[in-house]
Amino acid sequence: MVLDSKVPSGPISEKWTKHKFDLKLVNPANKRKFEVIVVGTGLAGASAAASLSELGYRVKSFCIQDSPRRAHSIAAQGGINAAKNYQNDGDSVYRLFYDTVKGGDYRSREANVHRLAEVSVNIIDQCVAQGVPFAREYGGLLDNRSFGGAQVSRTFYARGQTGQQLLLGAYSALMKEVKRGGVELYPRREMLDLVVANGQARGIVVRNLVTGEIESHAAHAVLLATGGYGNVFFLSTNAKACNVTAAWRAAKRGAFFANPCYTQIHPTCIPVHGDYQSKLTLMSESLRNDGRIWVPKKEGDNRKPSEIPEQDRDYYLERRYPSFGNLVPRDVASRNAKDMCDTGHGVGSTGQAVYLDFRDAIDRLGESAIRSRYGNLFQMYEKIVDENPYKSPMMIYPAVHYTMGGLWVDYNLMSNLPGLHVLGEANFSDHGANRLGASALMQGLADGYFVIPYTLGHYLATHKVEDISTDAPEFKEVEKQAANRIEKLLNINGKRAVNEIHRDLGLLMWDKCGMARNESGLKDALKKIPEVREEFWNNVNVVGSPGSFNQNLERAGRVADFLEFGELLVHDALERAESCGGHFREESQTEDGEAKRDDENFCYVAAWEIDQDGGNPILHKEPLEFEEVSLTQRSYK
Repeated sequence: MVLDSKVPSGPISEKWTKHKFDLKLVNPANKRKFEVIVVGTGLAGASAAASLSELGYRVKSFCIQDSPRRAHSIAAQGGINAAKNYQNDGDSVYRLFYDTVKGGDYRSREANVHRLAEVSVNIIDQCVAQGVPFAREYGGLLDNRSFGGAQVSRTFYARGQTGQQLLLGAYSALMKEVKRGGVELYPRREMLDLVVANGQARGIVVRNLVTGEIESHAAHAVLLATGGYGNVFFLSTNAKACNVTAAWRAAKRGAFFANPCYTQIHPTCIPVHGDYQSKLTLMSESLRNDGRIWVPKKEGDNRKPSEIPEQDRDYYLERRYPSFGNLVPRDVASRNAKDMCDTGHGVGSTGQAVYLDFRDAIDRLGESAIRSRYGNLFQMYEKIVDENPYKSPMMIYPAVHYTMGGLWVDYNLMSNLPGLHVLGEANFSDHGANRLGASALMQGLADGYFVIPYTLGHYLATHKVEDISTDAPEFKEVEKQAANRIEKLLNINGKRAVNEIHRDLGLLMWDKCGMARNESGLKDALKKIPEVREEFWNNVNVVGSPGSFNQNLERAGRVADFLEFGELLVHDALERAESCGGHFREESQTEDGEAKRDDENFCYVAAWEIDQDGGNPILHKEPLEFEEVSLTQRSYK
């Protein structure tokens, strides 16, 4: 199959403008005839549902939580990128485009990234108009700070709670439309499957998480904005409700899954403390603006940080990358932290941590200034670790945070399955092999506010989409399959807890396909994952009944999908015998340990087609063409 990205012709700076004019429109009166399903109420889903409703479409919005305000977008801390150049420090749309392509190690689609950089400037205006309380300078102008992978200040922020404030803005827009009647909100619903009729995505089957009832919903188009799959590793910075089920079910109905091996390891997370943990906590990348990362120069130096003099400290990022210092991209910072710990320079009781020290910044700026910038982050760290980060350095270590892979989409954000559009972290499109910090919020709002309102109309105007009822046989068959799957889970009556088996999978994924991967380990994982999956289906214990509130059943369904999806992730990692961005193959590295790409053989998007059983993956390739940016070895020195 030839994957048609539908990238428009012409100069890259004019592609989106030209494309918007070329797209077919639906006139205002006809928009009322179309119903659209939006799954997910994070930044991408909430902004899309609100925008489409304001245009006149009838929208059904599905939320896995009890309120859209609890979407995982709320957990984003450090900021949102936009090429406003308020600091007059050399930023521009083109520089943001270049930094994003380079940061993704030249594995993203140029046209999509440039469009993202273009609309970034509108996102800030939109959010300010909604009342988002961005930090401001003394004179009242919006403030900016730096983030990894950039040498300019382009990140807008609201202390360490930027995601929460942006989500409240999108939530307000969404609930305005709910009140008006343009959006019908369905909270506490989990998507179990996608319904395809006549080759088009026409609806979804969901489970009411309160009553246990299985429901069907039909529409003329389906939008997935369901986030990433980082919890396949069990321990991650994601909320426990984050899962792969919606995307994986769509993949089993024919949508291609692109670059699943591209997972992002965030360098500044609170280290693992014990087997009792169910998730990890992120410390915002914004802390690297003022915090300095170091380890003791001497291996096994167990002195307290206050007892280690300056001459015995190794500020290794500043030493290795003088141009970017502590603001190298996340994948580079993470690999270096792992290297320091692996060679005996790690700190803390486990030796699996490095220091993030604010001593110099506090001496220079004063504690009050640091408190005003990062106060809630420092408070969160102290509550978790029981140490005062104003007096002693934070201890951090890399952890799974974000996923660059996702369902394959074209320039219009539509998958290869007609009618199924995918937004935000759920698609693969903008970040390549490594996402720059503060770009997740940017992409989610760009897709929802400024891209899908144009491109969805084009699909509806150019495809014949007849009305369909949930009484159609396609819906009844998918309902039956979903019910049978639930019954099968409840009838296993094994001896092991769902979380216990999920932890087994997560440890296997982290060890064999985590921060560093090699051919031998990946092949070993492909042998062991089916064994874990067999153990699940023969020995898991799922208690309760289907027709009731049953969180054990919820988790079991998600873990069952992780057990299938994890195998595809490893397949993709094994197939890509190169290092790029967050995907580090030990066999493919430069002399100084940096990721070494193989552009001759792997300059493509890997889009995987799977069968109904989730196996027998077939690889389709979308070649990546670089007309604006030269393919070079990344350097942040």
